[in-house]
Amino acid sequence: MPWSDLASKLQGTLLLPGNAGYSGAAAPWALQYANILPGGIARCASVADVQASLAWSQKNDVPLIVRSGGHSYAGFSTTTGLMIDVSQMNQVSFDGSTGKALLQGGARNMNVYSALRAPSVAITHGRCKGVGVAGLVLGGGIGFNMRAQGLTCDQLVETQVVTADGSILTCNETTNQDLFWACRGAGGGNFGIHTSFTFQTFPVTSVTVYQITWAAKHEDIFAALQTILMSAPESMGCKVAVTAKRNGAANDLAVTLLGQYIGSVDDVRTMLASVYAIAAPSAETIELRSYWDGQEFLSEDGTPEYSHERSRYAPAAISSAGIQTIFDNLRAWPGTGVAATWKYFLTGGAITRKTPDAMAFVHRDAAMITSIELEWLASDSQQTLARNEAWLDDFHIAMQPFTSDQCYQNFIDPSETNWQHAYYGANLDRLKTVKKKYDPRNVFHFAQSIPLT
Repeated sequence: MPWSDLASKLQGTLLLPGNAGYSGAAAPWALQYANILPGGIARCASVADVQASLAWSQKNDVPLIVRSGGHSYAGFSTTTGLMIDVSQMNQVSFDGSTGKALLQGGARNMNVYSALRAPSVAITHGRCKGVGVAGLVLGGGIGFNMRAQGLTCDQLVETQVVTADGSILTCNETTNQDLFWACRGAGGGNFGIHTSFTFQTFPVTSVTVYQITWAAKHEDIFAALQTILMSAPESMGCKVAVTAKRNGAANDLAVTLLGQYIGSVDDVRTMLASVYAIAAPSAETIELRSYWDGQEFLSEDGTPEYSHERSRYAPAAISSAGIQTIFDNLRAWPGTGVAATWKYFLTGGAITRKTPDAMAFVHRDAAMITSIELEWLASDSQQTLARNEAWLDDFHIAMQPFTSDQCYQNFIDPSETNWQHAYYGANLDRLKTVKKKYDPRNVFHFAQSIPLT
């Protein structure tokens, strides 16, 4: 393989097995896919590097995959061929005269945090600092700002894409509109390599952040929280999680509310008074902070892990039968060395102000994103993992009467058999048309990429 030819064309670095830095660059976030090792990693320093890597892979018939943050839940950002890694192209700049932020294609949440703190502006971003903004925005983009300000893709005003033939395309509402439509919700790795994103930011001041956990009266707490949150103002952004951890032969459960509210601590306490009347929390933090200090409280490092997550949108509140199903299954969890969680992210609000066909992101009318997350350790046995995967599948099926048949495409799931409909719904055919136009030879493909037909 003429890897030296590619190395000579790069301003950045070509990493091959055995080179210093290769192992760290090759490692995905989802550790169960860490045995898929690239033949080479092109750590691009410029758009020209991206073009050179694309041309080399096609000339030499080497399959490629693109990586920004490497957080594909299904390991789709790794390959045994050429990994085109844009993570070193991670600069973020802000134009105070327009309120727009320009991000290079490899920027991560941590770079957004650093660059937008001083001007006191934001976009809808994630909590995990290491996640690439490319993957976030291309699959929609959820975060605690989404109910007040919309999804990350709703704030995208322009993106630069290198397509399979090496062309550099600017995509916005007036230029390459069809590709711009598709980029906002199709997910990463489908049409080309994104080398920049321009977002319209919004000003931020202060937020009340909170993390409250209840260790008793779980079902009652869950139901009361849900009743409150279903009618909460758009200024409330949150996640509710029910977590099971092994304690001997049984499972300890906890219900946790995490998020932010654009308003006062007193407002949050008043909103939650009826929940507190059921049971006092076992742990509580509720604080008014400046916006970006609040994000430091809410953020997590997102260290690599073994996990499998299965999602479903829910059109309305989970019924009492659904709540019982959640807790019955968590109490029956067979156990690993880590935990299992059923959770939901509250949606609605500004997300609903765009129609399902306004851009590729189709999931506009749901009340929440629900998901079941299973985590395990490398030391857990194959028998333990098999029991847990069977439990996860059974739990996922048991929740179907209480959810829709659509999934969040950024919680990409290798077990989802009807993924084309689940991720894209009525927008699938239009996405296929865009795929045929901009990637007719299917250069950008993986197990769940947009098909040509």
